[in-house]
Amino acid sequence: MAQSLFISLKAQEGDCEITVLAPEWTRPLLDRMPQVDHSIGLPVAHGELKLGARRALGKSLRSKKFSSAIILPNSFKSALIPFHAKIPRRIGWRGEWRNPILTDCRKLTPAKLPLMTQRFVALAYPARNEPPADIPRPGLTTDPDSVDAALQTFELETNRAVLAICPGAEYGASKQWPAAHYAKLANAMMARGWQVWIFGSANDVAIAAEITRGLDAQSWSNLAGNTSLAQAIDLMSVAAVVVSNDSGLMHIAAALSKPVVAIYGSTSPDFTPPLAERVKLLVSDIDCWPCFKRQCPYGHLRCLRELDPVRVIDAVEEIHMLPE
Repeated sequence: MAQSLFISLKAQEGDCEITVLAPEWTRPLLDRMPQVDHSIGLPVAHGELKLGARRALGKSLRSKKFSSAIILPNSFKSALIPFHAKIPRRIGWRGEWRNPILTDCRKLTPAKLPLMTQRFVALAYPARNEPPADIPRPGLTTDPDSVDAALQTFELETNRAVLAICPGAEYGASKQWPAAHYAKLANAMMARGWQVWIFGSANDVAIAAEITRGLDAQSWSNLAGNTSLAQAIDLMSVAAVVVSNDSGLMHIAAALSKPVVAIYGSTSPDFTPPLAERVKLLVSDIDCWPCFKRQCPYGHLRCLRELDPVRVIDAVEEIHMLPE
């Protein structure tokens, strides 16, 4: 989602040079963003304070002479590295007592900027200005040779339409459509002549295996936990339709301009929708939705269980027929 910010920065000043400091695992993603000139791996895990490591990294960046830093996370610790790097302009939203170490600390009005992407893009403009009404959509690039190499590595063919399913969600179980529902979806689409590829990280191996136990045909491939992020991006780029929980892979599919059927459990597309042209958003209408909890507070998970596979199957067929 931060790519919308990078596009906005380049649109304002085409010759600006953008370096992104982010977790090491995200660098294959950044490599596919044409607006990013350089990336630096963050040697600190999510949630780790490590003040010494942040200070040392900041000091090591002083020689780069960055003119501005935009800090997207709202945490205090995320602002420390630009502070120690002595970057003259340090821009971000107010949060976690970090006001003194930002030079341009802004107060967010959520009603004016309801989408996370809008909040990112707003930081590309002076505080007195409203961001543009049309937020630029992310757009990842792929290299045909890399795509072919990934297909060969996993012995995959594209002679039939590919349904990519992304059953994981790092946030928690309250964002995961049931494995049995995914299996029904996969069986229905394979019966129609499609093939099914299952995507996910090492954390999604268990749910992917649960799905495969419910599959009838053999025209599927379980890639969960087996691909690198770069390979997952390249393979997803040849899918006909992607069905995903509200997850990082959903946003990757959108940035690849894939038709996306997005399934929302405890969360809402009113904050982090997939930014693509062809999207079907499937949500619950029960009274307790959305709760934004990692686990269902009532234990019934109705927002996901009652989202019938027939609805998703219909959405896949409808979105596949839409013109590009």
